[in-house]
Amino acid sequence: MTEQATPRTRGKGFDLAKLLAERGGERYELHTAHLNHQLPRMLRTIGFDKVYERAEGAYFWDAEGNDYLDMLAGFGVMGLGRHHPVVREALHDVLDASLADLTRFDCQPLPGLLAEKLLAHSPHLDRVFFGNSGTEAVETALKFARYATGKPRILYCSHAFHGLTTGSLSVNGEDGFRDGFAPLLPDTAIEIGDLDALERELKRGDVAGFVVEPIQGKGVNATPPGFLRAAQELLRRHKALLIADEVQTGLGRTGDFYAYQHEEGVEPDLVCVAKALSGGYVPVGATLGRDWIFRQVYSSMDRVLVHSASFGSNAQAMAAGLAVLSVIEDERIVANARATGDLLRSRLAALVDRYELLSEVRGRGLMIGIEFGRPTSIGLRSRWAMLQKARKGLFAQMVVVPLLQKHRILTQVSGDHLEVIKLIPPLTIGEREVDRFVTAFTAVMDDAHGGGGLMWDFGRTLVKQAIANR
Repeated sequence: MTEQATPRTRGKGFDLAKLLAERGGERYELHTAHLNHQLPRMLRTIGFDKVYERAEGAYFWDAEGNDYLDMLAGFGVMGLGRHHPVVREALHDVLDASLADLTRFDCQPLPGLLAEKLLAHSPHLDRVFFGNSGTEAVETALKFARYATGKPRILYCSHAFHGLTTGSLSVNGEDGFRDGFAPLLPDTAIEIGDLDALERELKRGDVAGFVVEPIQGKGVNATPPGFLRAAQELLRRHKALLIADEVQTGLGRTGDFYAYQHEEGVEPDLVCVAKALSGGYVPVGATLGRDWIFRQVYSSMDRVLVHSASFGSNAQAMAAGLAVLSVIEDERIVANARATGDLLRSRLAALVDRYELLSEVRGRGLMIGIEFGRPTSIGLRSRWAMLQKARKGLFAQMVVVPLLQKHRILTQVSGDHLEVIKLIPPLTIGEREVDRFVTAFTAVMDDAHGGGGLMWDFGRTLVKQAIANR
């Protein structure tokens, strides 16, 4: 009989701190040799090959002690910022508890408690399936919709992003992700907001459901006012399901707990969440649904494991999720996302008339899209045309790079071939971070409209790179 380990003791022969001290400097070489070799190449090309030593909240620090403002939040995973003390302590506690986890033949309390807490924010829904990621949450919704309705086809929106596993890829509206991975499921895209197209497809009688992001991550495009409610009515009339993909928009990102709640009367049949539910620590995804759907899928004891996940409902993920929801409630995270998002969006929108390269600022809460467009002045127009001819999206990349290099702010272009920057910072930021970003963005726009300097030199480098990659 082995002696029980004491809490937080180090295993013999393995020292993580020592390993990182000895080998951490090889990070880019290790990726080049053993992982996706194009990632370090891309990072070096755009000057993003930084070495971050530590992180907390909405900031990173490099070895010299310089701070970097994170306006990306790990593609939305870090909704509470990095290393939130409540989530961190919850994970220490669950590890120290030495729970009998994942026995497969018992019912642990943490999954039920997390499901109960999630469903309290979704009172029209009844049950939860826990997986490990956003794409798995979507896969679950697709399977459940097909089985519960007995119909094969799913509708989705052009330019949607619902994940990269095969089922989710079948409802991914971007060809760049789909190319080379056929055959996929025979699902059908419609344009976002096109009710006529939705009704036309539903009349064919084979549609199980319609999966939609209330605000698309690619381009930060929201569904038009009234669209979700009208779509819901059409779907119910044709006995099909409304599936809300809230993987990025959920848990307060848009200033409500779910983005679909911005439109009164919308009650999706299935809702997918992930990303921020993890606290940035343990992968977790969840598919929430109506009782009758779950009862159809799990219709007998013979079907008890017809859909499951090996690591789903593990204690660490459940503890992280419970801690995240506690912080969201205790620290009024949703209200902060709404107020801070309104402040940031209004201050950026005020710059549209000032800069001819700045076309539009849109979004909700702390999910904001900044779109650039063709300028009117002759000098800027010729430079813009040069970039567009080489590859659409290069100007947005030209903005992202100096924001990091000069102002130490991490952002992202909102999708391939888009002149849009997406801001999805931690939901904990406040006026200080808004001031820092707006000041930096204004300086970058001033440089861009100056017509010369390092920014446009970098643009020419991007043009050469884009042409070389054709």
